[in-house]
Amino acid sequence: MAPQRRRLHHLQRFPLLIPLISAVAAALMFLFALLSLLAPSPNETNHMHRPRQRSSFDVQSEDNAIGDNVFRVPKIIGKLNRGLWSFNNSVNFYGCSNASSEFPKAQAITHPDRYLVIATSGGLNQQRTGITDAVVAARILNSTLVVPKLDQRSFWKDSSNFSEIFDVEWFISFLSKDVKIIKELPAKVGRRSSLYSMRVPRKCSERCYINRILPILQKKHVIQLSKYDYRLANRLDPEYQKLRCRVNYHGLRFTDPILAMGRKLVRRMRMRSKHYIALHLRFEPDMLAFSGCDYGGGEKEQKELGAIRKRWKTLHVTNPDKQRRQGKCPLTPEEVGLMLRALGYGSGVHIYVASGEIYGGENTLAPLRALFPNIHSKETIAIKEELEPFSSFSSRMAALDFIVCDESDVFVTNNNGNMAKILAGRRRYFGHKPTIRPNAKNLYQLIMNRNNMTWEAFASRVRTFQKGFMGEPNEVRPGRGVFHENPSTCICEDSVPKVGQDSGHRKHGKDNAINENDDDEDYDDSELPEMEDDDYENDEDLSDRVEKGTYNGTVSDYDAMNSQNPELEEVVSD
Repeated sequence: MAPQRRRLHHLQRFPLLIPLISAVAAALMFLFALLSLLAPSPNETNHMHRPRQRSSFDVQSEDNAIGDNVFRVPKIIGKLNRGLWSFNNSVNFYGCSNASSEFPKAQAITHPDRYLVIATSGGLNQQRTGITDAVVAARILNSTLVVPKLDQRSFWKDSSNFSEIFDVEWFISFLSKDVKIIKELPAKVGRRSSLYSMRVPRKCSERCYINRILPILQKKHVIQLSKYDYRLANRLDPEYQKLRCRVNYHGLRFTDPILAMGRKLVRRMRMRSKHYIALHLRFEPDMLAFSGCDYGGGEKEQKELGAIRKRWKTLHVTNPDKQRRQGKCPLTPEEVGLMLRALGYGSGVHIYVASGEIYGGENTLAPLRALFPNIHSKETIAIKEELEPFSSFSSRMAALDFIVCDESDVFVTNNNGNMAKILAGRRRYFGHKPTIRPNAKNLYQLIMNRNNMTWEAFASRVRTFQKGFMGEPNEVRPGRGVFHENPSTCICEDSVPKVGQDSGHRKHGKDNAINENDDDEDYDDSELPEMEDDDYENDEDLSDRVEKGTYNGTVSDYDAMNSQNPELEEVVSD
């Protein structure tokens, strides 16, 4: 009895001990029960270790063991190899687009009674290609160019005129030695609304313009070329190619408000990190609907994108799996992130995303954020009041993205549209800054099978597949690819690097002449279907047809299709 009295005596001395012990025991029992409920069943555990087809919208864990091997994305945050941000041999290359002494000045060759009016087509970057080529066309026709009219009725619905996007005074003065440019037609010549309008074939060569357009211009004195995009051949005389470069890389300059805001965004990215990547994601609902691809969103995705696809009556139903296998679909944000991590960019890298509305919103971006937490956009690094002057105009917003992408250390394009092509060419011209274009055809199969290999094996194959898709000097042979993307005629090479070279404002160097026997295209340009150049050798005298009223322009089948659905090609253009 003595031991029991002693225990009772101790308990009486600590009256709160019994409730405390009871509470702790109850909490432990509750926690045990909760863990039992949350723990996967044996069947579920086995399922997790079997390869499965994952939706691209799933978040990729960095510690996820799948299949027989461990696919674990390493957590790399430290300093990266300098080779990821620049190419060692890029200092040997520089832009060289000055005209030769044999290229006559504009005042010597311009006919006083020839005026060329241009109506561009598409979004900002598609229109930029048209403006660039319009200057060359005016030069070929020895005519005065009227400042081009921007497309205000296309898919992009932007009411901006030329002078609200580009510095019109600089455009006219900088190119004055090459082409005479005026803001408006003289009153004695006529008004835009009453002009004779026609359409030029796509990829129209110098001979095409002389044979088809010049006879009409000589009779009418002023003509308007409508829907002017990609209406000039890819291969031209080197002097005309250099003029293209002078227009695109020097003559077309954004207005001061756009430049000031764009540079402010660049400074804010630099404040966050010494280096940054710009990603043109192109994962908007319209883009995905147009592509006809399948991104693992099931019936909901098919219904939503299918409803958008009905906008284009001439858009044929495609095989989604075939589209992906052929590399004709944009990569998902997660897939882009995996590619970049495999190339060696660590999770601490800052990424600027240039894009419109992302399909799926933050849920779609979540896997990319898991791989790269430092994701930014103009909306996140600028306040609403700063963007207010631009936010109602798609072209001005696109111009801001253009500036930040152009100034980035690495530019990644997820769709080979006009913005991607123009920026790739511009970055080659101004120092060959890395421009990554996913080798989607090979990456698709690799990414789909990634669960069956280690991260090291996956990364090694990504690096192999991306050789030739990184924007290095001499990556594309001179004369191959779209000229706006590969302006080889305007890029010179020195065996001894030129420090502080002023691109485009120096004497001629060694020029990469275009091989006329090369194929015109090297890349897949399926998003911009183009007619082949016709044989213009046997063109009849079109002036007679104009006089008789039987000539109605030169419209290809592609153009005829889009005259019924003018928005068809614009959605993938920028």
